[in-house]
Amino acid sequence: MFDILEADIVVFQETKIQRKDLRDDMVLVPGWDCFFSFPKHKKGYSGVVIYTRQSVCCPIRAEEGISGVLCRPYSSTSFSDLPEDQQIGGYPTMAQASVAQDLTNLATDFVTLDSEGRCVILEFPAFVLLGVYSPANRHETRDDFRLGFLNLLDIRVRNLVSMGKRVFLTGDLNISREELDTANAESAMRKNSITTVEYFSSPARRLFNQLLEDGKVYGERDHGRERAVLWDICRGFHPMRKGMFTCWEQKVNARPGNFGARIDYALCSISMKDWFSDANIQEGLMGSDHCPVYATMKDVIAIDDIRVDTKDVMNPPGIFRQGQRQQELSTKDMLPLSGKLIPEFDRRQSILDMFKRNSTLPVQQRLEITNQSETDSAMVLSANGIHELDVNTTTLKANVADYDATENRPDRTHRGTPSETPSENNRRQSLEQQSKRPSKRVKLGSAAPAGSNQIKGQRSLKGFFKPASTEATNSAKMPITQNPSPESPLSRPVPTTDSIPSNPAYTPVFVDRLITSLPSSESPFPKSNGSVPLTLHNPIESKESWSKLFNKPALPRCEGHNEPCISLVTKKSGINCGRSFWMCPRPLGPSGAKEKGTQWRCQTFVWGSDWNSKVN
Repeated sequence: MFDILEADIVVFQETKIQRKDLRDDMVLVPGWDCFFSFPKHKKGYSGVVIYTRQSVCCPIRAEEGISGVLCRPYSSTSFSDLPEDQQIGGYPTMAQASVAQDLTNLATDFVTLDSEGRCVILEFPAFVLLGVYSPANRHETRDDFRLGFLNLLDIRVRNLVSMGKRVFLTGDLNISREELDTANAESAMRKNSITTVEYFSSPARRLFNQLLEDGKVYGERDHGRERAVLWDICRGFHPMRKGMFTCWEQKVNARPGNFGARIDYALCSISMKDWFSDANIQEGLMGSDHCPVYATMKDVIAIDDIRVDTKDVMNPPGIFRQGQRQQELSTKDMLPLSGKLIPEFDRRQSILDMFKRNSTLPVQQRLEITNQSETDSAMVLSANGIHELDVNTTTLKANVADYDATENRPDRTHRGTPSETPSENNRRQSLEQQSKRPSKRVKLGSAAPAGSNQIKGQRSLKGFFKPASTEATNSAKMPITQNPSPESPLSRPVPTTDSIPSNPAYTPVFVDRLITSLPSSESPFPKSNGSVPLTLHNPIESKESWSKLFNKPALPRCEGHNEPCISLVTKKSGINCGRSFWMCPRPLGPSGAKEKGTQWRCQTFVWGSDWNSKVN
């Protein structure tokens, strides 16, 4: 996945996992570090994680939450109470929260706002990165929480900028900035009977536009938000682009018709506008109802009119100089919030690394170790423990090769190397004796012993449903056809039940021989028109009858395209809640409405109770 994205910093939102759900491929990613934020109470809800490529960048500080009231792992000290040299800074104060608009009840409850795992903050020497997953506007009971979270985020960003730090804010903010960023802006205003001014004056949208440069704000700005501090990078590179949406409704399959909204952003401080060479969305990358948003930084950037290499300011001081690595990172450089320090994964490596890692010894040196005795190999292990796995593996190969050669050469059975002890010779002899013992197991496909009449057993599941092969049938008939009796078949006594072989492979052959040998007048079976009564089953008729039993009922077809409809269930509260209905299977068009005579969803609608497949 990281190879597909080709990024150095990757931010995920709405992970919906708990710490107990973490796997090796989530935490122990080779060459990457990770920083998680999990919800404290709601399980499988929200969640944010940031991955950083260790060969390119390394943060100097990491925090969880916006307010600073949370604590680092295995510590009772909150981030805001740490020493100043360990803080990122910019924490909201009670005074700021009390004057913030629409924060009357939740202004002081910072713990509740940070309890859902919605923010991870990393600080690099170049800027402070905030990975955010903002609450969605889905239910009225969550409006206060949503506005409280957005107000707290606005305060933290402005405080960081006031401290002189640059900010990079990215994530799912669940806010469409203006009409150009949503496909249903006009229909929403018409449905709610509101004007454009009222549309932009909604609390969340107004707060967001006051944070952005060139944001549409009607009327006077709010207190404390007199100036914009962030720049919309994607919109800056594509100012008039229509349909640049990042999220689509999955229930109505709106993505093929691009009926969506832009609610995922990459924002930066206004002073960083010249740092980026490109920014866009990746609408063709599937796998979610959202698509990735990316911004590409230049290799060389200007900080206070001084041109520096990006790697120099994306790592702790001294790691890079003029884009060249000066020293490697160690475990001491890992931050307390790093996922690799979680006890379940601490001091571990991915199982894939165990197979991908190459030996650190040269080939010639490894060959010399192979030729040494076991005693010498043990000395190498004690002298240099880092080669423990390589030496053991090489010595094991030498012993196995020696054992195979001894097994194939009887004249060298008791030969031992000068370094072998008597106990080692005894162990080797016992192994050789065990290898000479006859094996009790016989492979299924091995040849049967000479003179054995055993018929091969079932080799596959398909063989259970097939009749006996012709080879087995011929072998069963061999005793009858090779030594014919001079007596007449009429004088041969009728066999009893006891004389019939118990092997099912013989039984049908013997009975068939018996029926063909006896004349019709002496046949033990009743006659029916001069033929033996046999019950025959027509496989075609059986197949048709079973098909009729298990066939799916006929589906209604849409009027516009004559295609099979799909069945959905009404979830909207009301008298029809829970009722199933049929509709056109095609995705919703760009207009967001059912269309007639186009390639998009037509107006077909049939209640499930009104459709009878037998009648229609």
